[in-house]
Amino acid sequence: MSFTRQLSEMSASELNDAIDDTNFPQAHILSRGRNNSVCSTSSTSGTSSLADRALSQPEEPVAPQPGSESAVGTPTDELVPSSGGATNRPRLILKTNGSIPENDGHEKCTFHHDLELDHKPPTREALLPDMARSYRLLLGGLGENPDRQGLIKTPERAAKAMLYFTKGYDQCLEDVLNGAVFDEDHDEMVVVKDIEMFSMCEHHLVPFYGKVSIGYLPCNKILGLSKLARIVEIFSRRLQVQERLTKQIAVAVTQAVQPAGVAVVVEGVHMCMVMRGVQKINSKTVTSTMLGVFRDDHKTREEFLNLVTSK
Repeated sequence: MSFTRQLSEMSASELNDAIDDTNFPQAHILSRGRNNSVCSTSSTSGTSSLADRALSQPEEPVAPQPGSESAVGTPTDELVPSSGGATNRPRLILKTNGSIPENDGHEKCTFHHDLELDHKPPTREALLPDMARSYRLLLGGLGENPDRQGLIKTPERAAKAMLYFTKGYDQCLEDVLNGAVFDEDHDEMVVVKDIEMFSMCEHHLVPFYGKVSIGYLPCNKILGLSKLARIVEIFSRRLQVQERLTKQIAVAVTQAVQPAGVAVVVEGVHMCMVMRGVQKINSKTVTSTMLGVFRDDHKTREEFLNLVTSK
């Protein structure tokens, strides 16, 4: 199972656990010139300063023997200092089970059209007949006549549309990155804001849409700017809740370039609130995820929020 597919099945608490916040050594002081104090890190069990962690020196990790139980499927913590340049900002690293995300050999699919991601598993197209029959039953259940002229091809069209709305299940992070991670001596904030987002509410199967803003602090590696929008597409084109979508985008950027921190803000309009229930047409939902420096340093977080809210 690929790492990105694991993300779609993880709860918010499990995603928090996937962030390795132990690799902010107390010897590193951020070079942003705003805060000379040592960053503190937080976890699901509480917050502790890195200075306190210095009191106990961690044991040296023991490499697992081949064939041993610890060599397979166990989370690993790794301190990875950034390389190159005058600044050694500690990177934000993910804990994974050590497996390499799989890259299935997809065939081109006739009902998906994407400039860079046009390879899809043929099994998706095989779902169309069953899905079309289900939509036909749904139309009959609503009291409609599925055989009348306007609805004859509606079940097939609806099935194809639903597969397109959820095409993110066929995409993985490695396909999106496509080698667009570059070594660059840059350690200042990178922000791409107002990325348009369309998704499907998993509770009512109606759309929600809005804008995503992403910021990260590089550690001598930068990501092609369009790839941030592609990452949004991977996770928004699935059955979603906005809270999980926000976290998944942040985790994916962390996995891609291992920055010092990642910040994501999503502003969405949910049709389940507009068309049904409370029917509040002007309501908007705002969610955010702050990892690494953006969580620990309020000045860095404030700079990001000022940039994404400015016109």
